[in-house]
Amino acid sequence: MYAPAPSLGLMILYIPAAVIPALLLMKYIYNKDTVEKEPGYLLKALVIGGVLATLLSIILETGGTMLLNTGIRPNSPVYVILLAFLVVAAAEEGTKLYFLKRRSWNDPNFTHLFDGVVYSAFVSLGFAAFENIQYVFTYGIGVILVRALFAIPGHLGFSVFMGIFYGRAKRCEVRGDRAGCRKNLLAAYLSAVFLHGFYDSCAMIDSPASTAVFYGFVIIMYIVVYRLIRDASTHDVSLYS
Repeated sequence: MYAPAPSLGLMILYIPAAVIPALLLMKYIYNKDTVEKEPGYLLKALVIGGVLATLLSIILETGGTMLLNTGIRPNSPVYVILLAFLVVAAAEEGTKLYFLKRRSWNDPNFTHLFDGVVYSAFVSLGFAAFENIQYVFTYGIGVILVRALFAIPGHLGFSVFMGIFYGRAKRCEVRGDRAGCRKNLLAAYLSAVFLHGFYDSCAMIDSPASTAVFYGFVIIMYIVVYRLIRDASTHDVSLYS
């Protein structure tokens, strides 16, 4: 059910409400980068990359959904799972990785392993913030809490896995290991797609069993992601060491 068009006053309220959760998580990741802070201009460019990834994803998901509709009955469990993994997750994580690599791969500031996590997180949270604005203007302020607790941290969680492998891929390139670089870039993409697809599948099926699995999955992922961030930050090393 769509919310009525908001007034100017509500619009002024909606935008901060939509982006604040993402900004708080950006600050959290930024503070975890204890060895060498990344410059503001680079982080802003990565957030813009996340916004562009959102727009490109809309196009890809529209085409993917139309293609899926031609061969499988909509609303069946198989359809929902394929939509979640092969359309939504594949498109969104693919566009994030594209803009992540395009902006940061050859940047001279990319010097440490944890930088991969920071860069990936800022792209993903830029994506999540812009997506959240769309949801709030479509469905109203009532979706803010749910999305602040699940959707935005979910995007961060996917990005942490992507970022860890992304940093490893860059280290492989620095060491002249092209095969290792390709393998880690593939792992960066596939790990994020798997987590994103599983998350969306459980949410979209919307049965008692899938809902229980969803909550269990989210709790476990949040714990794992917190520990990954903590460990990656604590044991950050130079790509050139």
